[in-house]
Amino acid sequence: MTTQRETKSFDELTRYIRVRSEPGDKFVEFDFAIAYPELFVELVLPHEAFEIFCKHNKVVHMDSKMIRKIDEDMVKWRFGEHGKRY
Repeated sequence: MTTQRETKSFDELTRYIRVRSEPGDKFVEFDFAIAYPELFVELVLPHEAFEIFCKHNKVVHMDSKMIRKIDEDMVKWRFGEHGKRY
């Protein structure tokens, strides 16, 4: 079965961001993913460059459900159980 991700060209794939820094910080720290929100790189940019980056990549902000799922999976890989640190 062909998934939607397999039929899109690279330029058509959705780009996701998750901002990790606080609004008043000098730099914007954020996660950036292409097509798969759970596979991301951590980036840091000045605010103006971040705005340009987001516009150029037509980013989608990760929603709370997506963030929760990613965080739970990270805990699973780090501590061995899904969603439990101890």
